[in-house]
Amino acid sequence: MALGTGDIAELLNDQVASLLVQPLEAQSVVLSSGVRIFDSAGVLRIPKLTGSSAVGYVAENAEIPSTHETTFDEIVLMPTDRKSIKVIERFSRESVRQSVIGLDAVLKARLVKVVGDKLDSELLAGTGASDGITGIINQNGVETGVFNAADPDTILDGIATLNANEVTPNRIFLSGADFSSMRKIKESTGSKRYLLQPDPSREAGYTLFGVPATVTNKLTAGTAVIADMSTVAVVRDTAPSITVLTERYAEFDQLGLRVTTRYDLGLLHPEAVVVLGEDGS
Repeated sequence: MALGTGDIAELLNDQVASLLVQPLEAQSVVLSSGVRIFDSAGVLRIPKLTGSSAVGYVAENAEIPSTHETTFDEIVLMPTDRKSIKVIERFSRESVRQSVIGLDAVLKARLVKVVGDKLDSELLAGTGASDGITGIINQNGVETGVFNAADPDTILDGIATLNANEVTPNRIFLSGADFSSMRKIKESTGSKRYLLQPDPSREAGYTLFGVPATVTNKLTAGTAVIADMSTVAVVRDTAPSITVLTERYAEFDQLGLRVTTRYDLGLLHPEAVVVLGEDGS
């Protein structure tokens, strides 16, 4: 009698491991976009030169004015009350021994992933509530404008706003729905050439008016961000890190995995970021 798969289940364990399917989720976009990262566990003060008074011509043998003034300010990040993103997951020792997919390794990778995703969402769109991170789109002092995915001129207007501030943007963020709408737009009825062209220098990359475009559903439809990301400061206390809790739940014969991370974000030059919305704010 020929053997069936039901007779050799033990031999198929390695096949089971390959069938673990991860959910479809947004990819991390902020930390990989060229931001400036500072490592600090305490309050970080970044000095900032804000301006100088005007200078002018001075005639020969005339007194040179000594009234010139240079002004300074500072950006304060990672205040002592900035909270961390933390999570603990418990699981039984039996589940580890009986699992054929390396349960502890799967949970470690998964917890780091969900904590990292939460961090990325906060860096982009955090409201600052409950001593959390204030994301890029909610920072004070950013430029604002109107965005309409059916009208690419609104992107050009945002770029023009930054150019007027002596800023050259290097990143555009927009949602998947808006990206899809803009990809359908053609230059003219004659050329039929799509406005959003693939960038061969970037894997699955696109540019919009020469600026790299990043698609993320962490932004709601109707919102776009255009920025020079080198002016975005991110302070890192701890990157997502794992601690295995072997004795904390010993009375239940359980293990625990704890993942924590603590970051903060600020803008070195708020005028180097423009947030576009359907209502212009």
